[in-house]
Amino acid sequence: MNQPATEQPSVIYLKDYEAPAFLVEQTDLRFELEEEQTLVRSQVRYSRNPGCVSRQRPLVLDGHESLELQRLSIDGEVLSAQDYRREGEQLVIPDLPDSFTLECVTRIEPQNNTALEGLYKSDGMFCTQCEAEGFRRITFYQDRPDVMGLFETTIVADKQRYPVLLSNGNLVDGGDEEGGKHWVRWQDPFPKPAYLFALVGGDLEYVEDRYTTCSGRQIALKIFAEAKDLDKLEYAMTSLKQSMQWDEQVYGREYDLDIFMIVAVDFFNMGAMENKGLNIFNTSCVLAHPKTTVDTGFQRVEGVVAHEYFHNWSGNRVTCRDWFQLSLKEGFTVFRDAEFSADMNSRTVKRIEDVTLLRTAQFAEDAGPMAHPVRPASFIEISNFYTLTVYEKGCEVVRMLRTLLGAETFRKGSDLYFDRHDGQAVTTDDFVQAMADASGRDMSRFKLWYSQSGTPQLSISGEYDAEHQRYTLHMHQSCPASADMATKQPFLIPVAVGLLDPQGGEIPLNDGATTEVLELIAAEQSFVFENIPVEPIPSLLRDFSAPVKLQFPYSSEQLVFLMQHDSDGFNRWDAAQQLAVGIMSGLIGDYQQGRELRLEPALIRAYEQVLSNQGLDKAMVAKVLTLPTEAYLSELAEEIDVDAIYSVRRFVRETIAAALAPVFLQVYHDNNLVEEYSPDAASVARRSLKNLALAYLMATGKEDYLMLAQQQFDEADNMTDSQAALTLIVHSEHRQAASVVLESFYQRWQNESLVVNQWLGVQASDPTAGALMRVQALLEHPAYDSTNPNKIRALIAVFCAQNILNFHNSDGSGYRFLADQIIVLNTQNPQIASRLLTPLTRWRKYPAERSALMKAELERISVSGNLSRDVFEVLSKSLAG
Repeated sequence: MNQPATEQPSVIYLKDYEAPAFLVEQTDLRFELEEEQTLVRSQVRYSRNPGCVSRQRPLVLDGHESLELQRLSIDGEVLSAQDYRREGEQLVIPDLPDSFTLECVTRIEPQNNTALEGLYKSDGMFCTQCEAEGFRRITFYQDRPDVMGLFETTIVADKQRYPVLLSNGNLVDGGDEEGGKHWVRWQDPFPKPAYLFALVGGDLEYVEDRYTTCSGRQIALKIFAEAKDLDKLEYAMTSLKQSMQWDEQVYGREYDLDIFMIVAVDFFNMGAMENKGLNIFNTSCVLAHPKTTVDTGFQRVEGVVAHEYFHNWSGNRVTCRDWFQLSLKEGFTVFRDAEFSADMNSRTVKRIEDVTLLRTAQFAEDAGPMAHPVRPASFIEISNFYTLTVYEKGCEVVRMLRTLLGAETFRKGSDLYFDRHDGQAVTTDDFVQAMADASGRDMSRFKLWYSQSGTPQLSISGEYDAEHQRYTLHMHQSCPASADMATKQPFLIPVAVGLLDPQGGEIPLNDGATTEVLELIAAEQSFVFENIPVEPIPSLLRDFSAPVKLQFPYSSEQLVFLMQHDSDGFNRWDAAQQLAVGIMSGLIGDYQQGRELRLEPALIRAYEQVLSNQGLDKAMVAKVLTLPTEAYLSELAEEIDVDAIYSVRRFVRETIAAALAPVFLQVYHDNNLVEEYSPDAASVARRSLKNLALAYLMATGKEDYLMLAQQQFDEADNMTDSQAALTLIVHSEHRQAASVVLESFYQRWQNESLVVNQWLGVQASDPTAGALMRVQALLEHPAYDSTNPNKIRALIAVFCAQNILNFHNSDGSGYRFLADQIIVLNTQNPQIASRLLTPLTRWRKYPAERSALMKAELERISVSGNLSRDVFEVLSKSLAG
């Protein structure tokens, strides 16, 4: 429902939670799918909730303003308009018996539903997205996660147009009707909340397989897509079977229905949805083929398939009591899918990728106007809280539990959690309590990670006593005020520590191991290590054991030492990042003062040594040699100087490239192997290192390396190499060559929607002059569809979030462009509109000139007309204070 810019929508608070007045026993749904309308008949058996304090509360049903109510009856008796009242997005029915059956018939128009919530059409196919509150766009219902019941769904549609009709659970019946129609009936034997409901109707094909569970049950597996995409489903099917096996082995969780289905949908606001037995996926998260998908795309498919499958237990069988508990399912499941991906690929590289996202984007979220705890205390629109804090920081909170308790006890805790709460809607407190009961530990202080926002700052210093062979680490923690919370209590922070001797060897610690997890619980605390024969160099926060910002006075020499010797792969990479950040921060100061830029030789020597170390994982080498991103440098800055950050990073890249060009050329040729494409970890590592080397070579600006990139583009037999070459050429100063490869790429792949998205994204992120004009021209290109979230993300979101130089043009043109798009999308698709706002929300971190321009565009949006709750919430918090 849209809100006038001057009207404050109501805020929902966790402290105001009340149990539902009525519970649902059974929900029977009938959908009659037509081209101009869909009739939905729901028959729901309600009973008064014995856990509800007041027995006089009416039945309050949620229903979007677009619902057209046709009929309402109680136990067969039709209600008149005087028997109920419609208040905004709620329908209130008073004076009800303790148990009854409510029949409700609504008329909806899925073909006109551009918000892509509830039941809508995607390229002629009916599909649903009901999380978080989409079911209220289908019928009047208690659309809240703590109302769980059994569902039976009947779907009627034209057989020729919609031969495939799917819903949750198991198929129990079906047949033909007059007029060329057919019907099916699906029955879900497990109680679920309405947000897990799913329906699909379309002209689809599928691939199928079977999986035998650990108890010997046969599960039918089907993945549906358009006929043209059937050749892109094999990898998703393999990932699904691996996920099922991994969840049995690691968590003891077996699948519970007779069939598991996935459907690929092109118009989708999110990545995928875990609806019970019928997962609906954005095409970008399920379609994969070497010729059309890059390596990171394969990894995304593997990770998202796993994530949604793992939700069958951590989200479906045990779900959230209310939406404040969203991380109960999402944070836990992100942890589960991250561990799965680490087991399938390189554990160290996976950890580096996850922490990079956390430090760059989630830390920025913690420091911005939308800061909130992992378990928020309030919200206006729940869609705004599908955030990195809930997902990624929520994952880190679960990871810390595993670190503190150990893998074996953590497994006992998860078993207890699933067994204790199967079929229930519960809270994060219930999850932590299961871990406490399994371990016998008091976890009350740990729960501050769920209730306090912000990123803790951890400052550490070391002190060595040679006479007593004692090394002491002094730790201080603090957490700055955030938009929603001024003061914070000390967290329980697990700090994994190792000590290295001058030769790079690991010194045995107090318990004889080489890594010890210290538990910091106070604002200041010291930890003593005995029998340390020499002054060590500490390896701190190993494997990034807590989501904090760490400060330790390492010298450049010590960081190079850690890069070479630390046994913790994550910390080797992190030492390289710290070394580069320190050097680049100094250069940013030089740039701002107008001094000549000179790169310290230490960074070049360190990179050369990494390249010469044949024993390192090639994927790890590629990560170590990747400079800190502009986004990360921006997050670290007190005030973001766009021009300085961009110019310094480019200078450092070009200087390293010039100094090490012969080495990079050799690395490129050593890894440019003629072999059949495979997405396995070793092959991905070779391609990542090869294309990193090519990127450095292209940074020299020499024609010889342009020819090398053009050769790779022309000869590549996989999308990873093709897109890498395309990006490097398009982002170079060779504008004629860029034009040629862009046209060639489009002509070849114009009928592959996901590949066209990559083509749009390459142009949107192009840092060369005139990028905004090119992006604006692409808005009119036949390849662009302003109603498709994937196209919007590929063009508008990439330009505004990744093209730092052009988006932040000093004339404010990038800000005006984004504001124009948000104003349109506010009424078309509020979820996407609110997410696009993010680059403008941190206007306070920029110098006065840019800050004023960004704020002006936020204010222009605020007076542009009726604002959706989604946009209103982000906008009001961004402008507050």
